[in-house]
Amino acid sequence: MIQSVFSDVAWSVWEPLTEEARPKGKTPPKNLRRTISAIFWRHQNGAKWRALPSEFGPWWIAAQLFIR
Repeated sequence: MIQSVFSDVAWSVWEPLTEEARPKGKTPPKNLRRTISAIFWRHQNGAKWRALPSEFGPWWIAAQLFIR
């Protein structure tokens, strides 16, 4: 199993920033920490979206959030 890219302390800093940047009136994304971790993992490893390990959830969710 892949560990989260973010420690609990780091996520406590990132979470409020992501909430502030999220468009109001939109449904909050599920598993946001996992999805953001997938984006960071992909960047660190230079992998293609489809190469994301399954522990990060569906690759297309991370790709879609990154594009937005």
